Amino acid sequence: MLPQEVIRAKRDGRALTSAEVKEFISGLTNGTVSEGQVAAFAMAVFFKGMSADEAVGLTLAMRDSGTVLKWDLPGPLVDKHSTGGIGDNISLMLAPMLAACGCFVPMISGRGLGHTGGTLDKLDSIPGYNTTPDNTLFAKVTREVGCAIIGQTSDLAPADKRLYGIRDVTATVESVPLITASILSKKLAAGLQHLVMDVKTGSGAFMSKREDAVTLAKSLVSVANGAGLKTTALITDMDEPLAKCAGNAIEVLHAVRFLKNELTDSRVHEVTVRLGTELLVSSKLAASPEEARRKLETSFTSGKAAEIFGKMVAALGGPEDFIAAPEKHLRAAATIRPVYADDEGTVSAVSTRDLGLAVIELGGGRRRADDKIDHAVGLDRLLGKNLRADSNIPLAMIHAADEASFARAAAIVKASYQLGDAVSDLPPVLERISA
Repeated sequence: MLPQEVIRAKRDGRALTSAEVKEFISGLTNGTVSEGQVAAFAMAVFFKGMSADEAVGLTLAMRDSGTVLKWDLPGPLVDKHSTGGIGDNISLMLAPMLAACGCFVPMISGRGLGHTGGTLDKLDSIPGYNTTPDNTLFAKVTREVGCAIIGQTSDLAPADKRLYGIRDVTATVESVPLITASILSKKLAAGLQHLVMDVKTGSGAFMSKREDAVTLAKSLVSVANGAGLKTTALITDMDEPLAKCAGNAIEVLHAVRFLKNELTDSRVHEVTVRLGTELLVSSKLAASPEEARRKLETSFTSGKAAEIFGKMVAALGGPEDFIAAPEKHLRAAATIRPVYADDEGTVSAVSTRDLGLAVIELGGGRRRADDKIDHAVGLDRLLGKNLRADSNIPLAMIHAADEASFARAAAIVKASYQLGDAVSDLPPVLERISA
């Protein structure tokens, strides 16, 4: 079928067959479908949507546009994906905790997008760490260490790269079927058996409205299971930062200290364990959520997860002693100072998205795709809701490259916090979505 006929069919609201979708995606991959045709297809899907069967067909076609990894490992292949937020460094802790419980975790992560941080940008703050190894090294580290966190290689779901680049400049990023296919095609190409989705909602999430987050989660769970990947999802709160920090090296240090049991962060702990519980139960490494939680807690308190994280870093080119002495290797910002609220009171609301923009203002994120990131900058000791701010308790510590960027970020941080009456605390995990 001609590409324009596929576009016409979707424009007119007709459901596409798997064969039609596969042929169109094949043309997208080999270049016989033009950029204009891809843009028209994306816009047609944006306005007309897709059924679950269509979305499954699109996801599988995008998966099959490149290499699909095959594994022969003595344990389940699992992964987690987050829709992104502020202070969301869960992957850094969860992957080694799952590996310590007997899972194999070939985690393909992304870079920062918009106001949110990216796992690969965090790992790039570790000297020598290779976030883009070839598939041979990726497989070796996954097999020998139990987990490997890397970026999407050029031969995994290449159709997604081209389609996403066009969506990004044609105002079609927010399409739920296209988001679903983009996320899941890469996960399916990695050869996974079990997946858990962390879908954020709140002021720091892309899906700020809970009903929109639930819609996306249901789409992801339905399509993933329809494509043969056993998947559940958790709706989690991003109405305040997840961790008490935001910034690349800062979040890596937080993760290491968390894994070494040197700090307590209850929201991070609960989300990490709940996500891990989904995967241990799904993969039958635990007979119940209670058993799964015990195993994950043991992986953490025993130090085994921290040991595995250190081995992963070293195996992917980072320092051998990183887990023992992270401060020796992570670059610190030139200026580290507190920012205080102009008044005293209780934190009643946080514009979490704006805290992410403060990190970008400091140089810790990108305004353009080719911007270089300053991995040392960011925010630490961020106050959460219902905590007091006054002349002795800062809203945050700002890690800045110079005084000018400190001042700009301080203004954003101050404006991000609203002081007033105490508010009801939301649990970090709001809802579970299953097939």
